Amino acid sequence: MEYDDQEYRHTEEFSKESDVVWTGIGKKIPVVVFYASLLDSDAKEKYTLASNFRLTYKTGKSDCKIVRSILQAHGFVEVHPSSSHFNLYWTGSHVKPYDLRCYGEYQKINHFPRSYEITRKDRLGKNIQRMQQTKGFKSFNFIPKTYVIPEEYHQYVAAFTKEQGVWIVKPIASSRGRGIFLVNHPSQIPIEDPMVVSKYIDNPLCIDGFKFDVRLYVAVTSYYPLRVYLFEEGLTRFATIRYNSTGRNLHNQRMHLTNYSINKKSIEYVRCEDPTIEDYGNKWSMSAMLRFLEEEGKDIAMLMSRVEDVIIKTIISGELPIAGTCKAFMNQKTNCFEIYGFDILIDEHLCPWLLEVNLSPSLACDAPLDFRIKSNLVADLLTLVGIVVQDTYSGEVRKKLKDSVVECKSRVKPSLFSGGVDACKLNYTTENMRTLREAREEDIRKGKFVRIFPRVDTWDLYGSYLEHKAVNYTLHCQLFPDRIRNRSTVGHMMGSKVRIRSTQSQEQVSLPEVNIAALHKRIAQYKRILSIKQKLRDTVPLRAVISRRLSHIGLESI
Repeated sequence: MEYDDQEYRHTEEFSKESDVVWTGIGKKIPVVVFYASLLDSDAKEKYTLASNFRLTYKTGKSDCKIVRSILQAHGFVEVHPSSSHFNLYWTGSHVKPYDLRCYGEYQKINHFPRSYEITRKDRLGKNIQRMQQTKGFKSFNFIPKTYVIPEEYHQYVAAFTKEQGVWIVKPIASSRGRGIFLVNHPSQIPIEDPMVVSKYIDNPLCIDGFKFDVRLYVAVTSYYPLRVYLFEEGLTRFATIRYNSTGRNLHNQRMHLTNYSINKKSIEYVRCEDPTIEDYGNKWSMSAMLRFLEEEGKDIAMLMSRVEDVIIKTIISGELPIAGTCKAFMNQKTNCFEIYGFDILIDEHLCPWLLEVNLSPSLACDAPLDFRIKSNLVADLLTLVGIVVQDTYSGEVRKKLKDSVVECKSRVKPSLFSGGVDACKLNYTTENMRTLREAREEDIRKGKFVRIFPRVDTWDLYGSYLEHKAVNYTLHCQLFPDRIRNRSTVGHMMGSKVRIRSTQSQEQVSLPEVNIAALHKRIAQYKRILSIKQKLRDTVPLRAVISRRLSHIGLESI
């Protein structure tokens, strides 16, 4: 039977009612579990774990009210931005690579170095173009044709003469729809400031005549090897004026742009104040949109498999520079994580187009639906990345935990990987085993996130696109040994066919039936109504529980 982490997922180390999950070799390191339900004003009992153990966080240049609220509800204390005593640093700006060298193993920051490689519109376009040139244009044909102004102005003019029509102009590093406008002639584009100009998608899928896009939340916990998670819920954002493709309303932003910050100012904007209603007004949940399309007879399984494909390939396009920088500057592989905001436009053929990737997606909660989705997003994200219960003002606990763990420097015996690929043929070093342990522990803590890379089929689909093949192949072999042992080329696999949009020609890829079952399981998760994870308090105070656990493994209580 193929290994899919099921047996590992149901171990005693984690329970939905736990304040912590035990990680590391011998399960000796406690990691905090976060609950969005603690933000409920009716909660009678305050969470004291973090305050008892002096867990701290700091912020910088970020709209992080919901992050601050969740951390404080769990007992975290905010420290000065210049303090080095923190468990979590949440910032809205890019991280300086050389700063990471002084981070402790337990410290986390919400950005990878050089994440701008996919969040700046000019760098995103360049990296996708590089993949189109080296890996094949059709495989990466999911962004509109894009040019960087002013350096590529003449190329744009040449393209315009061949393909006239409407183009959309955006600043290279702005957000929330600022500075965006439509043109139908090169003379309308100012060339003094750096901009990107892209072909306008003029055949969007509409609901009741209104154009919409989808904001998806994508977490990356490692670039080396790559581990990518998609939050099961997102936001569907509608324009406030019915779409007209005649081109007579180029200057009407509220017809062509779906950004909330633009449309909320319209008198036509419809708000929904009921958090239980997800399909009313100008902002829906993603799952409500999928359920609506399914009722209309649309193939949402094909749509979401294409969306996953776009996300994975976009992340891979930035793997080379980001993973290289991480290897050069990060002493601890687990310091960084990222939550990206992917904006996807769906056309009338159910083909998703990537509009942009946001470095720090807005976590503002202007509506009850925002709060419901984003509070669960943040709580599950913080649980996923694994914030260790570590007193930031005392290194004794970390030192004792570290000293108590003696990692085996010898090769792991093949018998530990029964039923799969021969471990002797793979480089199962201590570092490889640590990576495997981290991947499995993340899978336990992922909550409402869906791991879309690595999956059982991702090596066959994306292995040839990866720059760091060895470390990713090793992780695939460890997670899915039976799959790797029996793997063959995608074109020779037998079984049912799943349509995956890796190109605009909608090629059919033949995949094993097990992947179809896994796909439908993910689709069921994407379209279900978002559930709220409740916190059930333990009868014994957590401080006593952790103290007994640390005492049991030979450590003093904190």
